[in-house]
Amino acid sequence: MSEPSAAVPFLTVQQHIVEEQKRFPGSSGEFSSLLSGITMATKMIQDKVRRAGLSDILGEHGDINVQGERQQKLDVYSNEVLIHFLGLRDSVGILASEENENPMIVHQGSKDANYAIVFDPLDGSSNIDVNVSVGTTFSILRRPSGVELDDSDAWVLQPGNKQVAAGYVVYGSSTILVYSVGNGVHGFTLDPSLGAYILSHPNMRMPDQGPYYSVNEAYRDTFPPRYGEYIDRLRSGVLGHKYASRYIGSMVADFHRTLLKGGVFLYPPTESNPQGKLRLLYEANPIAFLAEQAGGMAIDGERRVLDIQPTSIHQRTPLVVGSRVELADFERFVCQAETKA
Repeated sequence: MSEPSAAVPFLTVQQHIVEEQKRFPGSSGEFSSLLSGITMATKMIQDKVRRAGLSDILGEHGDINVQGERQQKLDVYSNEVLIHFLGLRDSVGILASEENENPMIVHQGSKDANYAIVFDPLDGSSNIDVNVSVGTTFSILRRPSGVELDDSDAWVLQPGNKQVAAGYVVYGSSTILVYSVGNGVHGFTLDPSLGAYILSHPNMRMPDQGPYYSVNEAYRDTFPPRYGEYIDRLRSGVLGHKYASRYIGSMVADFHRTLLKGGVFLYPPTESNPQGKLRLLYEANPIAFLAEQAGGMAIDGERRVLDIQPTSIHQRTPLVVGSRVELADFERFVCQAETKA
């Protein structure tokens, strides 16, 4: 592939954000400011990920996070970097992370603190030691009218349909930022020579049907029965072709493939996690927001993910997300059948 000529225009994510924020009257640049905090932090995270085998950043940190999971060194680093850069933004009032038990209040008393950001600093971090793609997910919510700054739960416990923006970054063979402000989905690849995210995937659309299904089949015996039967349907060819299985084990990477290629990604409830394992606020909600903006669908096995009213910061949920053909069949075969039963 030849290098683009100097006449070919480059659109950076910062330039794109400036254009997008015109959809938010009165934002006065605050929206672009908080998103620039995300881009700066993720550039630093990707640098650590890229050099992980050459520095003392691999392995366990030694602590247990609020989820009961052993923290990796990169978990801690990624969390600290995001908190630092987002906490500098006057427009950010509340931060909530997978790695912290409670939301953090920043810029207390600032009249410009109008946004809450919830995030998973490093999705799939247990895979970093074996050089598998990992990622960052984030969700941006506007401060509800009349809510005081110290009422942090009210800021973040909003259904996903209240998100004003959401996105993720995949740290893989290249580093890609995908985000939406409710006006389509756009992808930006980090150009190491420029140190900037450049628009590479404008107006991303999920295919109406795809070739792959993605699920951890090692736990199939613990899924609700009709989930397994649905997987058999995909493999049998009843939807027009036989689906191939693809499963990476990093949710962001599995969804990124689904977004580009189509198909379905499933994280069902199991006997050990009957409420599901993915976190609603900072994993399922941003992924569901992006899926719908790209023409796909996302449900928890029964209802639209974005309509779920959260009751706790680290609430878990099942997730079925993907193309419309596969999701429509899932609703007919699994949801409607269980309702009749």
